[in-house]
Amino acid sequence: MISEHTFNVHFWLRKNALKKDGTAPIYARIWIDSKAVDISTKKAVLEKNWNYNACRVKSKVKNSGNINDALDTVNLNLKSAYRQLLEKGHPITAEAIKLRYTGKDREVLTLMELITYHRENEIQKLAPGTVKNYKASEKYIRRFIQKEYKVKDIYLLHIDYSFITKFENYLRTCSPLKKSQPLRNNGIMKHLERLQKLTNMALKHGWIKSNPFNLFQLKFDSYDSAFLEQSELDCLMNVSLSNDSMSLVRDIFVFSCYTGLSYIEVKNLSAKNIVEGIDCEDWIVLRRKKSNVPVKLPLLNEAKLILQKYASYPKVENGYHLLPVFSDQRLNLYLKQIASICKIDKHITFHVARHTFATTIALLNDVPIETVSKLLGHRKLSTTQKYARVIEKKISNDMKLLRRKLDEHKQSKSNNHTNKKGHLRIV
Repeated sequence: MISEHTFNVHFWLRKNALKKDGTAPIYARIWIDSKAVDISTKKAVLEKNWNYNACRVKSKVKNSGNINDALDTVNLNLKSAYRQLLEKGHPITAEAIKLRYTGKDREVLTLMELITYHRENEIQKLAPGTVKNYKASEKYIRRFIQKEYKVKDIYLLHIDYSFITKFENYLRTCSPLKKSQPLRNNGIMKHLERLQKLTNMALKHGWIKSNPFNLFQLKFDSYDSAFLEQSELDCLMNVSLSNDSMSLVRDIFVFSCYTGLSYIEVKNLSAKNIVEGIDCEDWIVLRRKKSNVPVKLPLLNEAKLILQKYASYPKVENGYHLLPVFSDQRLNLYLKQIASICKIDKHITFHVARHTFATTIALLNDVPIETVSKLLGHRKLSTTQKYARVIEKKISNDMKLLRRKLDEHKQSKSNNHTNKKGHLRIV
């Protein structure tokens, strides 16, 4: 049932706020059920040129036509705002009409408007790296609708399952934004995931009635996280490096191997993060950059020695950070060279240190997976369980190798026994 409302718009002069040229601002007064709110029309006129009966500028006044047309447009737009609220079943008040007219509660109707709303109201809550990823997704979306629909924008109502599958196919066949960063399956799923988050936001605001992703399933490829085995880590720690920058990168990497901290957490680590723990030993206390989950981590001796090595580094000009950390690109470049020197045939990036902490340092040394999950700052135990699966695969491969060696030994023993039987014995 639609409620009846008394709605009216009345134009008036605000004579107590005269401008320097003596003109009075023209305001629109919105009446709803005997309650009113005023809004500026951005127009002004001399009082002597105002027709109080018609609530318009006198017709014989110069430029009256333009001003009166503008007032008519304001009147039509206010009535349109009233009808929109009525059709949507929203509460009808003079303030609500004003907000709808000024666009402060404006409905987002198109995909580009949705992206703009997200950029202006939500994106500042995200990490810089995530912001960069959203910008890349936006570029792909713009290219897609231009190629597929020959338009620069598309209504949210037209985003359905078919739109999503077409976008996925486009991502699988289009040229990447950077030749050095080709689109693979998980990258494609990430772009679709960001589009899904945008449509979720539209659904929450009531700009769409159903989520087009309800029937679409994001399918990420699972892969084993690379990590260093103890022998590889020992080699990396002990290998002789003539380059000072390489030695520094090696120290920062090893520090992460024995703490599980991510790149940005190591980079931002300061003295305030080192506290005395319940066991009277040094602990690292911080909040995970990615999830904001609090982490309390006992400082192992290997990590403590590295902090002692760079004890003179913290200064006011570097924000009292504990360790000198290069950019992640430069750091990963040096790690690749160090891995080559150590003959480690793995794709080594700084994040491998975190995986190494979870597997080689913690789980393979019988630290319970629940404890590892807490040390890594994971919200869910299932996130940590992927490391346990990696270890199970390693154990399985190690056992296959052991079986092969045992079988070879058994075969060799059997062959020796046969040869002995085949010899003639001379008496």
